[in-house]
Amino acid sequence: MKIAITSTGKNPDSLVDPRFGRCAYFAIVDSDTMEFKFVMNPALSRPGGAGINAAQFLIDEGVEVVVSGNVGPNAEQALRAGGVKIVTGVSGTLREVLEKIKKGEI
Repeated sequence: MKIAITSTGKNPDSLVDPRFGRCAYFAIVDSDTMEFKFVMNPALSRPGGAGINAAQFLIDEGVEVVVSGNVGPNAEQALRAGGVKIVTGVSGTLREVLEKIKKGEI
């Protein structure tokens, strides 16, 4: 399963970004292998509709779950319409979140 985690940076010690549509990066994780890649959020600099555009990008990437501090209502609606599950209220480093995913806590 592909999981996207909002991130402030491009390494495992980066913090989970509390914003979805305006996060700096997405860490896209394969939950079977725990391998991940970092991609810049293409919606970051959009003047409007960042959440919806970020949601569509992740849907196009085949992401099945989004993990973030918060997801706005428009992005939430777009993600749910695309069949993507949403986990919010998450904080800490990506490394910590990955450990929680491994343990089945997320």
